Formats: sequence, structure tokens, C-alpha cells
Amino acid sequence: MFSRLHNLFKFVDATVDTIYQQHADEVQCKPGCADCCHAVFDISFIEAANLAVFLSARQEILEKQHEAAMQAAVAYEQLIKNDKDPAAERIRCPLLGQDNLCLAHSERPINCRTYGTPTIINGQTHVCGLSNFDNQLRYPTIDLAPLQDSLHQYSLDLAGEPVGSRRFPIAWVLLKTGYFLPNT
Repeated sequence: MFSRLHNLFKFVDATVDTIYQQHADEVQCKPGCADCCHAVFDISFIEAANLAVFLSARQEILEKQHEAAMQAAVAYEQLIKNDKDPAAERIRCPLLGQDNLCLAHSERPINCRTYGTPTIINGQTHVCGLSNFDNQLRYPTIDLAPLQDSLHQYSLDLAGEPVGSRRFPIAWVLLKTGYFLPNT
């Protein structure tokens, strides 16, 4: 059910690893940094379902991170209600442990996997503010649009319309895990 998603993860991880190897001085990502774990973004249904399957087998994470998920969900709802720009806001991911390590690292979404490298979507380039990439130079850049298109199609294949076209904050996956579990 998730084989296409996991293959996409492998492709993205290999691409990111190549950029890391070619630009080791520019990439500042390392375990415990967690800057990306405060970026505000939502995820596709297929990524949410994948996380839900992972979390449903790890009730201890759901219990331990419940309060963090509640806080993140409230902060996200306030952001949307007040029409704030998510790219300019910061919310701690409820899957970020006290040690600043991801509790679901193996199943993290595409945005998490690409965060430390230069990316482009809809003609807009992005890079982690903690990196050493020089905005006057050219670097390999990951185009997120085709990746997001693939995630959208996988989501439609899994859940159909309208659910497959929606996007969700990670906090909701922790708070409503059963909603995202695929029917088997």
C-alpha cells in the first residue's frame, strides 16, 4: 500500500544525500539541530496515513506526545484563523522529542527530508536559514512540485476525493490517528 511512497522517500533521501556530499560545508543539518522541526507546513493524506500506521504501533509515542500535539494543533488553528503566513511562523512539531530528535524519523514527510537543502516550489526558492548556502551562487536544487504532485496522486489513489486532496498538520495525525489509518 505504501510501496510507492517508500520508493519516493528513498529517491528523495538519495538526492539529499548527494547534495550533502557535494556541499558538506554548506549543509548544517545534524541530529539535534531541529530548526526544521519548528517550520509550519501540512502534509498529504498518504504521508499522514503512513505516519498513522507507524504511530498506531507505538502507543507510547501517542501518549507521551499528546499534550505537545494539542499545543501544536491549537497554534496551527490560531495561525489559520488569523490568516498568518505559515512560512513566517514557528510551531514545534509534536513528533520532536525532548532530546530534539524526531520520534518518527524513518517515516518523516518529504518536507522534513528536504529541509536542509535548496528547494524550489512554484518558482520560489527556499533554504534553511542556518545553512551556509550563498544566495549569490548556484547549487543543485530539489524541485518540490513534482514530489508534491506524486504525493497528491498517491493520496487520491489511497483515499479518493475529497480526502485525498486535503492536507493535514502533523498534530492532527497524533490526535486523530484512527482517521488516517487505511481501511484494510
